[in-house]
Amino acid sequence: MSNNNNIAYIFPGQGSQKVGMLSELAAAYPAVAATFAEASAVLGYDLWHKVSVGPDTELNQTEMTQPALLTASIAAWRVWQQVSPFRPAYLAGHSLGEWSALVASRVIAFPEALRLVRLRGKFMQEALPEGEGAMAAIIGLQDDLVEKACHLAEQDHPGMVVAAVNYNSPGQLVIAGNKLAVGTAASQALELGAKRVLPLPVSAPFHTSLMKGAAEKLAAEMRSTKFSVPEIPIIHNVSKAEERDPNQIRELMITQIYSPVPWVDCVHSLRARGVDTLVECGPGRVLLGLCKRIDRKLRLLNVETPSSFESTTEALAELVPQV
Repeated sequence: MSNNNNIAYIFPGQGSQKVGMLSELAAAYPAVAATFAEASAVLGYDLWHKVSVGPDTELNQTEMTQPALLTASIAAWRVWQQVSPFRPAYLAGHSLGEWSALVASRVIAFPEALRLVRLRGKFMQEALPEGEGAMAAIIGLQDDLVEKACHLAEQDHPGMVVAAVNYNSPGQLVIAGNKLAVGTAASQALELGAKRVLPLPVSAPFHTSLMKGAAEKLAAEMRSTKFSVPEIPIIHNVSKAEERDPNQIRELMITQIYSPVPWVDCVHSLRARGVDTLVECGPGRVLLGLCKRIDRKLRLLNVETPSSFESTTEALAELVPQV
């Protein structure tokens, strides 16, 4: 593979899953079925059947969603390695997607990542009784005003938590916390001028301080897991920067569970390193939509279907000087 300093691969997080994802790619490339078979052996159930057949309600359970998305992204990555000569200069992932980046960069072995990601989903779901947590996307309001809405809501509900957690793009910020406080913060945001509030179909308040218990449980599992120096630099969610020390990477992945995801800053960090082309690797194009709103000068590509693999390969061939 040739290393291309202006290309980064980005991996999607929870919300990009759908029943039937990667079905076209699986029909064309055996590596997809092989990757899902490897995952099924680790998980103890037929993951491809659940991804292919559903139902949505089962796939959308956090404990299943997380290993399913990791597997789908790594399947797409493995196909890309087979068919393309282009090696990205950087990797990044949104929340759960950062685990896909770790596997792609050989920081952690795929089976170990699957085991940890399944536990990550389980611990996050168990961190708060079902129905007590919530998340909502605030559309069309400046970040500082969304943060103000959360602060006002916490004042109205002493002892409860609500915070801005996913800085996805200008004008789209996700809040999370105790359900009652999230509802109050959403109302405050509308009063402050938000265009819309979209409740998200999750019951756990990801990336808030309410997840510290989940982080502690996962940390105990991660201490015995081998982490290696990345072969491809990763821009991490928590630090918005590269990290080569495996022990520090482990700590970043623990902290990430209860820390906000500054996706806008991660994209800016890639841009500052000379990246002008992003390739979303895995199901959907959610990250590309966000990145388009972050920086319209970015070249945005994806690899999910055979046709997108072909078009992305052609586009990258035009960008990279031949030697």
